[in-house]
Amino acid sequence: MSGYFKKVAAQTETRFWINNVTRKEADMALEEGAMGCTQNPSYTYKMLVNPEEGEYAKAMLEAIVAEEADDTEALVKLQRALVGEVAKKFMPLYEASNGQLGYVSIQGDPFNETYENIMDKARFNREAGPNIMIKIPATDNGIKAIETCAEEGIPLNCTEVMSVQQAIDVMDAYERGVARGGKAPVVYISHIAGIFDEYIKGKAAADNVDIASDVLWQAGKAVAQKVRHLMDIRCTPIKLINGGARGLQHFTEWVGCDVSNTINWKGTADKLLEADPVVIDRFSAPVSLSVVDELVTKLPDFEKAYFSGRITAEEYEEYGPVELFCSSFRRDWKTALEIVASMRK
Repeated sequence: MSGYFKKVAAQTETRFWINNVTRKEADMALEEGAMGCTQNPSYTYKMLVNPEEGEYAKAMLEAIVAEEADDTEALVKLQRALVGEVAKKFMPLYEASNGQLGYVSIQGDPFNETYENIMDKARFNREAGPNIMIKIPATDNGIKAIETCAEEGIPLNCTEVMSVQQAIDVMDAYERGVARGGKAPVVYISHIAGIFDEYIKGKAAADNVDIASDVLWQAGKAVAQKVRHLMDIRCTPIKLINGGARGLQHFTEWVGCDVSNTINWKGTADKLLEADPVVIDRFSAPVSLSVVDELVTKLPDFEKAYFSGRITAEEYEEYGPVELFCSSFRRDWKTALEIVASMRK
């Protein structure tokens, strides 16, 4: 009998992607029907300290450090090497789908996200394989890089999208780039609903907002439904990823939508396989207007996310949910740099 994710794919448009995997987890995910893979800047650190993969990753790093004097560049090269090995596992899927599926995304240095550095690392990382997808944050500099990458035909995962306006800016940038370059690369918008929900919940608690938990947990889904609706209205070829899962609901509540849900294997994918819930289209049921109205009225950061024109590109990087998401990347990247430095002693 098919497992849960294969049943979801057979009965709906929802697809299963896997996030930050070890090589073994990549194999298991593919066996269970994974259609793609996301990695983030925390990946190198997690691999270096992983009980099963630590020695493998450190051996790679030692060889790189022997030839690369700059610690940051050594870490960038390690990330490309590690992600490149995972990408090889997804190549049969990429080839069988004529380049529509089987992508593995990779992001650059979270401490240096100038336009120039994003583009430099995008071109460098693309060399790791034809199914490497470049992950770029939907910030002011990132939007500019997304446009250039679309012009050059580079497959993209446009990440850190927490608001409707960011999604609009990504679609606009993609269209401008495609119009100039005449190419149409595979591109995804990653709406990070789980992190958005975590931030909104924390903000409500910190500000002593009187709002029920049953209302709070629908915040990310409400924004995602609006993003999906706008994408459908525009008939954009861009696809949607739902990321940042903080519970099983960040998969099950998106079932029924034309979306790729990317989740960690341990604690999320394995639990869903074990539970094997009934496949139900939950995404099509709109978040009620009363819930949206309460969120808008009581939480200004939700209002910024839900309505277009309430936040500018210059504000994206410092928007609370985006800052929360990036803080873990920077922490883990910094710790990984410390491991690189320790190898030189």
